[in-house]
Amino acid sequence: MVFGRSEQRRKPSVEPVTLKILVAGGFGVGKTTLVASVSEIRPLRTEELLTEAGRPVDSTDGIEAKRTTTVAMDFGRISLREDLVLYLFGTPGQDRFWFLWDELAQGALGAVVLADTRRLGDCFAAIDYFERRAIPFTVAVNCFDGAERHAPGTVRDALDLDPGVPVLLCDARDRDSAKDVLVSVVEHAMETAAARRLPATT
Repeated sequence: MVFGRSEQRRKPSVEPVTLKILVAGGFGVGKTTLVASVSEIRPLRTEELLTEAGRPVDSTDGIEAKRTTTVAMDFGRISLREDLVLYLFGTPGQDRFWFLWDELAQGALGAVVLADTRRLGDCFAAIDYFERRAIPFTVAVNCFDGAERHAPGTVRDALDLDPGVPVLLCDARDRDSAKDVLVSVVEHAMETAAARRLPATT
């Protein structure tokens, strides 16, 4: 059988490794935006309009322009390489939806904790969640327009993070910036997994 040039040059297909990454953080920090900015498929969103009934529990201080909220999850997909695909699951930010987190966290390689320096305390719950479950995470400070910028080291100190936890500045609207955050999560998770496999020294 004679093959044409295109068939001869065609590389054998590669079965990609698929990894699950969570995108977490406080209410209105940019989780839905980050998933949408990098996803190569149309992202699944479960957003509903904010209502007057939710105002007592959904504080919009500092994010007064926000009109919707995620009530279940966001879902997207990005191929970092031909052989590596990430499935992204954005978690809801409000306390009343935390019962969903355990389900979403099943099988996750690692997580992004998005932070907003105007409401930095809102990400403590997500940090505590991943620390307690030994899920590797990267803290990504979403640099909102008009918000004061702080160096990653300053944010690390304010959040009392372990030295090994990566802290990055990002723009969740920018695909390249968000992709850098995801690469950081994968690398950190791989390094953490490798360290756990090392034999204990005496």
